[in-house]
Formats: sequence, C-alpha cells, structure tokens
Amino acid sequence: MAPSDDRESAILRSLDPGRYTAIVRGKDNSTGIALVEAYDIQKNVSSLLANISTRGFVETGDNVMIGGFIAGNNSASTRILIRAIGPSLKGKVPNAMDDPFLELHDRNGATIATNDNWKDNQRAEIEQTGIPPTNDLESALVRTLAPDNYTAIVRGKNDTTGVALVEVYNIR
Repeated sequence: MAPSDDRESAILRSLDPGRYTAIVRGKDNSTGIALVEAYDIQKNVSSLLANISTRGFVETGDNVMIGGFIAGNNSASTRILIRAIGPSLKGKVPNAMDDPFLELHDRNGATIATNDNWKDNQRAEIEQTGIPPTNDLESALVRTLAPDNYTAIVRGKNDTTGVALVEVYNIR
C-alpha cells in the first residue's frame, strides 16, 4: 500500500481510540488536488473506523468535493450516515458554502441517492442517529450498504462554490 510516487506522503501508526486529524499541505505552499486515505489494516483486531471527514473548497464541474470510502470488510452490510455541511461553518471558516447538495454513488458511478436539505428526506432516521446537521440547508443520507466502494460528492446548489465538509459515519 506504499504510495506509487516518491513525492507522495504516508504515515503508518497504531492509534489508541480517539479523534485524529490529518492535514495535507502542498510543498512550498503549492496548491492542487490531493487524496487522503485512512486504512484499518489490522484484520485480527476488533477496531472500527467510526467516522471520516474532510473539509475543502468546493468548486463547480469536476472540481467538486469527492469523498470515497469502502463500506465493510466482510459479507455484512454497513449502516452509514453521510453529511454535507456548509452553512453551520459560517463564522468558523471563511467562504463557507451556503447550500450544499449531496450525492452518493456506487463503484460504477451510478447515483444511489441524493439530498438537498436534510429534513426533506429521512428526517426521522437522521435524527435517530443523534448527529443530524444543525442547519436545515445542509444535506444528509442514511443508507445500509453492502461491502463495496462508494463515493460521496458534494456540490453547491445551483453551481455555487464555498468551503464545505463531507462526513461519513459508521452508525451500525
């Protein structure tokens, strides 16, 4: 699983339960698109990656926010909550997105589900997770997924841009 290019970075650590943050910066303050991956590589340990999230500037076209994840590592399905957060970041980060739109895609790129405003669909299910978005304009989806690769895409409604957060929670 080593990076294929010597200019790419990797950290291998055994972590105690808790919250951790990985920050990616371009060398010499360069900018561009980066991919951050987190793997639980010890299969014989009963650890569980409970949540992963990323914050970034969402543009339009191909420059949207993309959060890829793998659900499950055996034959059992995984129940997940995906959130696209923007308005509740206002006052905390500059240029927070006004109205994020969330898409969930399968490994072939087919759309499984979409959501604009989280209370419009699955409100009760999302509230039962105990971590619903705090702003009505934010997006969320609850799904039970078979083990496979998936992609969450965050776009700005009506091609708006701004800083957003995409989060995937394992809610079992």
